[in-house]
Amino acid sequence: MSDTLLAVVLGAVVAGLGGLLVPTLVGRLPEPDPVPEEKRVEEEPEKVPYVDLAARPGLAWRSAVVAALAGGLLGWAFGLDWPLLWLVPLTPVAVALAVVDWHTRLLPRVVVVPATLAAIALVVVVGLATGEREAVVRALVAMVVSRSFFWVLWFLRSAGMGFGDVRLAAPVGLVLGWTGWDALLLGLWIGFVAFVVPAVGLVVARRDRSLLKKSFPFGPFMLVGALVGLVWGTALAGSTWG
Repeated sequence: MSDTLLAVVLGAVVAGLGGLLVPTLVGRLPEPDPVPEEKRVEEEPEKVPYVDLAARPGLAWRSAVVAALAGGLLGWAFGLDWPLLWLVPLTPVAVALAVVDWHTRLLPRVVVVPATLAAIALVVVVGLATGEREAVVRALVAMVVSRSFFWVLWFLRSAGMGFGDVRLAAPVGLVLGWTGWDALLLGLWIGFVAFVVPAVGLVVARRDRSLLKKSFPFGPFMLVGALVGLVWGTALAGSTWG
């Protein structure tokens, strides 16, 4: 078995097994405080309780399949290399966050912050141990740049942008930054394109501009963009901007 094939199998199996635990993670999340009446968005759907979301039939196997596919792609892209040490464990966490954000318009801090800190610790330790100091610096700078960029969008009250997206931008920028600036640019760009095109299509189809003022989940699209940036970043970036 070649190293690449072994990495694909390892990434798919480990991430897939982690995906089976997504309902457990979601079900144990603390419920957020109720939103005050004056801050509620008009016609905003009522939040689905985490325990009800976790109990939905088929969530475990669907999450496992998505996580396994993503883990296999990462294994194919990186081979048996150090980035798998943080990318594969982060994959089922990303799936859980995508599920939660899609159904509740929330990205729980209790998940995002610890995942970010763990990823930072692994990136720094691995980078210093392997002499990849340039990659460590680039990853940390990319994390700050990405989070700052999303903070500006949140501050300007961009449609669909919540502070949870700002927090999520930190680990996304970190892992993309380790891979390279091209991966970061492509990952963020794909995330916005994947979000904007369906949103604009929905507005046009329904002929209702008021939809632009509503909150839409951006986290899942950001994570899709991150996966694309990680897997195809260097090759696609060269043909897109070169």
